Amino acid sequence: MNKILRTATIVIAVATLVGCGGKKSNNQATTTQKEAEKVQVLTLASERISKTLELSSTLEGYETMNIAPSITGHIEHIYVEVGSRVQKGSMLVRMDQTQLNTTRINLASTKTELDRVMALKASGSISEQVYDQTKAGYDQLVETERFQEENTFVKAKFAGVISAKNYEDGEMYTGAPILTLTQISRLKAIINIPETYYPKVKAGMKVEVACDIYPDQVFNATIEIVYPTIDPATHTFQAKLNIPNPGEKIRPGMYVRTRLAVGEVDAIVVPYQSVLKLTGSNDRYVFVNDGGVARRVSVTMGQRFDDRIEIIPVENGALQAGDELVVIGQARLVDGSRLEIVDDNTQTE
Repeated sequence: MNKILRTATIVIAVATLVGCGGKKSNNQATTTQKEAEKVQVLTLASERISKTLELSSTLEGYETMNIAPSITGHIEHIYVEVGSRVQKGSMLVRMDQTQLNTTRINLASTKTELDRVMALKASGSISEQVYDQTKAGYDQLVETERFQEENTFVKAKFAGVISAKNYEDGEMYTGAPILTLTQISRLKAIINIPETYYPKVKAGMKVEVACDIYPDQVFNATIEIVYPTIDPATHTFQAKLNIPNPGEKIRPGMYVRTRLAVGEVDAIVVPYQSVLKLTGSNDRYVFVNDGGVARRVSVTMGQRFDDRIEIIPVENGALQAGDELVVIGQARLVDGSRLEIVDDNTQTE
């Protein structure tokens, strides 16, 4: 009996030791998981910078016109081809003249009738009402002839280049544009500007335009129109650029970069390496010390100054002067990581 008791006591003691050992191991693991990351921080401060916005856009012809007459029928003749240069008033298309000729016959007949009615009116042989009806009919035919002539003999409204041709001579015109006329001696571009700069952007401001095709050349442009509303989805507003192109080096459809100086602004500028990039996307973010815990803040990058970059928080107010930005050790962090702030002389692993 005593032997059995001694054996049971030994088993219980061993189990207790094993249990205590396992508990100690779990506590060590938990301690390791909660171990603070050693980082260095930089206190953010707003600074005054000369701000230049760099925005991309696509060039367009300053004026583009689809040649689409308002009458139907066969196309008798197209006077131009794709690439043809035309002047204002140049003949582009001649449509079927049947409707126009019919209107001219009716107009001549109505003119004769109007002359006769005017003579009778002068002698007092007809009423004023008869004269008014005849005159109204004549005036209507005059307007119809003008409209049909303009849409039968189609001319260029401005100087430019034919950029598309969709029909050939003799085809039935169905309403789709016969030609497209594009002005290339002057171009335009629409740029989307962050709403923050709305008070600073005015019509008449100068803009530099550059493209990869001519890397050493800058084309001058002017803001012609500042659109009056803000897009609530992107928080940007649009501005229309007027771009003279006398040498016609740049063309509609080209991708360009624009530089717009908006004067001095208050901005947050940080070391470039402190800004991280989300894998698989172009999203950028930084970490700040929030009471000893890492807080992730999504940002967009602004103007670069050598090894420093302007950052703009995606959410207004997410970054403030006085916040502590993690500048060393940020690559090891996730949102909510515990932080141990060390100085420059302490090695961070």
